[in-house]
Amino acid sequence: MTELIHELLIHQAQRTPANAALRASGIEWSYQALAEAVHNAAAHYLTLGLERGERIAVYLEKRPETVIALFAAAAAGGVFVPINPLLKPEQVAHILMDCNVRILVTSAERLTLLQTVLNQCIDLQTVLIVGDKIPVDPPLFKKWQLFSYSLSLENEALKRFHRVIDGDVAAILYTSGSTGRPKGVVLSHRNLVAGAVSVASYLDNRADDRILSVLPLSFDYGLSQLTTAFRVGACAVLMNYLLPRDVIRAVIKERITGLAAVPPLWIQLAELEWPKTVGEHLRYFTNSGGAMPSATLANLRAKLPQTKPFLMYGLTEAFRSTYLPPEEIDRRPGSMGRAIPNAEIMVVREDGSPCAAGESGELVHRGVHVALGYWNDAEKTAERFKPAPGQPAELPLTEIAVWSGDTVTQDADGYLYFVGRRDEMIKTSGYRVSPTEVEEVIYATGLVGEVAALGVAHSVLGQAVVLVVYAPDASAELSAELLAACQAQLPTFMLPARIIVHAEPLPRNPNGKIDRKRLALELADLF
Repeated sequence: MTELIHELLIHQAQRTPANAALRASGIEWSYQALAEAVHNAAAHYLTLGLERGERIAVYLEKRPETVIALFAAAAAGGVFVPINPLLKPEQVAHILMDCNVRILVTSAERLTLLQTVLNQCIDLQTVLIVGDKIPVDPPLFKKWQLFSYSLSLENEALKRFHRVIDGDVAAILYTSGSTGRPKGVVLSHRNLVAGAVSVASYLDNRADDRILSVLPLSFDYGLSQLTTAFRVGACAVLMNYLLPRDVIRAVIKERITGLAAVPPLWIQLAELEWPKTVGEHLRYFTNSGGAMPSATLANLRAKLPQTKPFLMYGLTEAFRSTYLPPEEIDRRPGSMGRAIPNAEIMVVREDGSPCAAGESGELVHRGVHVALGYWNDAEKTAERFKPAPGQPAELPLTEIAVWSGDTVTQDADGYLYFVGRRDEMIKTSGYRVSPTEVEEVIYATGLVGEVAALGVAHSVLGQAVVLVVYAPDASAELSAELLAACQAQLPTFMLPARIIVHAEPLPRNPNGKIDRKRLALELADLF
């Protein structure tokens, strides 16, 4: 039985050594070749003096060396910290300092970008450079050992690897959060392996799957494409896309069977043409990272009638929480589904008592997927990771659950419906307004490409509802048309006080979601 995250690769290499594990830029890695590279890289980490539990950061785009570096860190008894390649130097430095990174794996080009901030990273000792270019002894880099990462792929040294159990820390994933700097979510081997087992089971992943990896590996949803593929012996196809149309081309060229994306990308993909032949191999698509607009889902289903949609909800703090089976989509429109295998999802009031069917409450996730907390932040950990509701008083130890901060309702059959994030809910005229509910009305008009409903400080209302929409070919009447649609379907207190039209796509955060925090800051002085 697989217990550790790197054993997903090792065990598949033992079962099916010649099968494709990874594909990137037309080059394929077998399970045996990938497992050997991971072993040798892990041995190299140990020759550099890596101690058990020390952090190894990987700041690269998606490429085979990225995957090898991550899994090798776990195999060596270290902790991998994937850093989104879209982050700016100051953000990268924050992560390196926050979790005391000892070894950094990056490229010469990215190292050059970091040269003004790395001196702040006092725990950093070694930099491994992927590729042929190594900075030629610049004074700025004399503080660290610089090695070519290719050395780690050739190192056959036999080292005594650190003893690791499934409860040990395997990874720290940094999540943007609603306020302040990114928080490091601490995940154990058990968390990651259990997540892969659960997701692969309901997606019915199998060895002949070819799963396209378009999301950042620093995003739990993106990392999941690797872990679920390796769990069943499938092939993960790495892609760093520039345009949504490139994704469709890759799906066709690589005969992809599974595709995962977030709502902003799905909105763009739904507007493009999909060849009918895609249905011959694209078996499923999944959505997480936010609610998919119903109009987008309908458009995708019309264009991909043979492909099964899986709508999912997840938290970095618990990997994945719910999924809606394809057969339930028409029966339960708007639902985020039920608990994934081996998890319990509860909807509770502020005092922890269970909500009645249809009553709004906070989503609480208990089970093996719940993370170990936030790195180096006991205060934030105590706010989010709290005792699971309903435990018998006689228990000598308290089970910890993750309290999501998301408001949901649950129907009589246990299916959940998203209402809004507690920190994104708009409080106007004494009412609590869900941004999602307003956005659905706008998306249903078909007049905009993207929309974000925000609460902006207002001296009379408390907060006013403001819509920011992306409509590249907007007519002069667009705002009036959108307001009319809202007036026809929403109560007065939910109507937007202002509609702002952008000719360019709305800003994204590093995980590809609409950057609501940035938009809110830009609109702070609107009224």
